[in-house]
Order: sequence, then C-alpha cells, then structure tokens
Amino acid sequence: MALKKAGFNRGPRLPFRKKEAEHKINQLITATEVRLTGDNVETAIYPIAEALKLADDQGLDLVEISPNAVPPVCRIVDYSKFLYEQKKKQKEIKSKAKQTIIKDIRFGPNTDDHDFQFKLKHAISFLESGEKVRAFVHFKGRSIVYKDQGEILLLKFAQGLEDVGKVELLPRLEGKRMFLTLAPKAGKK
Repeated sequence: MALKKAGFNRGPRLPFRKKEAEHKINQLITATEVRLTGDNVETAIYPIAEALKLADDQGLDLVEISPNAVPPVCRIVDYSKFLYEQKKKQKEIKSKAKQTIIKDIRFGPNTDDHDFQFKLKHAISFLESGEKVRAFVHFKGRSIVYKDQGEILLLKFAQGLEDVGKVELLPRLEGKRMFLTLAPKAGKK
C-alpha cells in the first residue's frame, strides 16, 4: 500500500514465457514443400509430409535451417546434437576474436624528463605486446593555460614511439585532457 502512494505502480504481472526456439522443427514447419538435405537423404525438393516421414523413419528431427529460401531448406538431424554443434561453433568464433586492449599513460603539462623516459619505456613494452596506447596530459586548475606545452609533450612522445607504433589519433583537447592514441605497427608483435 505504501508503494502505491509513492508512485510505484508495477501493473499486472505477466506469466513466465519460454524462450522461442531458434529453428522450426518437425510439425512447426509451415511450408508446403521443402528442400531437404542431410545424411542418408538425396538432396531434392519434397512435400512436407514426405520429408517428415523420412525424418521419422530415421528417428531424427526435421529442422528448418534457412527459412527465407524458396522453398525453405530443411535438414534431417538430431536437433539437440545440432544445437550443441552450433553453440560449439559460436564459442570457437568468439574465442578467436581478438579484443583490443587500450593502455592509458597519464602526463602532467610539466612532466620531468626522467618521468617522460620512464613512461616511454612502458609504452614501448605495451606496443610491442600488441596493445594500443592512449597517452593524455591532464590539466589541473589553471594549468590549462599551458595546453601548447601539453601538445608538444604528446608529439615528443609519439616521436619517441615511431619505431614500434603509429599515431592513430593526433593530440586533441577534450575538456581538461589532451589525448593522443597510438597503435602497434603491423610487423611488430
């Protein structure tokens, strides 16, 4: 009662609904005729009743693989095994996809030469291991007056890394930070 007074009206609850199957199988296929593929089956166009009978005789399922084709393409296969193999393929594709890692390196507008060399060494190791580097100069308070010093610092940084990396994004000011993005050169890894 207290929730309704505060304006938390949820409305009627909806019943739990099972997730729809990704593919139409057996009697759920609505086409009148289908192109049939699979093991122990001659690839051809069959009426749906005949295709269902062939699948039933083998003790397998008729699965609609390409519903947009004319006529739809179906395969005679064990549906649970088919789903397992598809998930396995998706997992393999996902594991092979490379994620880009961006390492941040922060400078001040008046960074000392020793600190600069130290951060340059770290950036070289990041680029050699195939990671991107985003260097930025953070301006605190009134130090924004020295934005030209920050740009010179970032360009000097890019020049120090030209052997192992290439500049992806030239220095630009965003709020109180000036960014420079570098990517590893293609030949290095």
